[in-house]
Amino acid sequence: MVTTTQPTTAPTVSGEDITRVAVSTVIFTLRRTPRTDGSAVAIPLVRRTRDPHEGLWALPGGWLDVAESLDAAASRTLEETTGLTPSYLEQLYAFGATGRSTTRVVSIVYWALLRADEVDAQVSAHEIAGDAPENVEWFDAASLPRLAFDHNEIVDYALWRLRNKVGYSRIAAGFLPDAFTLADLREVYEAILGKRLDPANFRRQVENAGALVPTDLFRTGSHRPARLYRHNQDIELAERGPLSTRH
Repeated sequence: MVTTTQPTTAPTVSGEDITRVAVSTVIFTLRRTPRTDGSAVAIPLVRRTRDPHEGLWALPGGWLDVAESLDAAASRTLEETTGLTPSYLEQLYAFGATGRSTTRVVSIVYWALLRADEVDAQVSAHEIAGDAPENVEWFDAASLPRLAFDHNEIVDYALWRLRNKVGYSRIAAGFLPDAFTLADLREVYEAILGKRLDPANFRRQVENAGALVPTDLFRTGSHRPARLYRHNQDIELAERGPLSTRH
């Protein structure tokens, strides 16, 4: 079930200045788009229904509960806004510039990946099903409107992190089902990097990397059968650093 939980103006304590902590998540998936004649990186956004920034779109998020860990808050927010479990979840950065909100708010931002095959097949190209679908929509991450607070900056930073990680990790696997063709994988890289890749060079590079395991299965269709691959599970999806935990 979708809710529109999101940071609002923080409650104040009489005679005392407080800083509130919010948790938000940039949720990436791949969706078909006429803009690229293929797949593009997309994110869901929530329309704010109250001031500040009433009517603008914003990242899904909520206040950190006093008895809740940051990771738990990120997972809860993702569940509340999409009903889906990410294939990858990582803490991105802490955004706490003064003036980013009408009260003092520090946002701990996560970024997550959703496999395209796990997104509800009943969801249209723009909406997430739920109690208030008019307040939650999918957007092309490369062409966002003006967002509330500093959320455009946050999305830009998350995209930068994604594009960097795809070059030295197998993070692209977070967008794919368990079995996929090399063309499927190349489409993920093209969507993330925003450019076309030469199929022959791409095949040579990924096969030499040793991160793929060929299966005995083939996808058949109007073209010649294409072999299905899976990622080598002995290789981490991406390195999160020495203080991280696996999700």
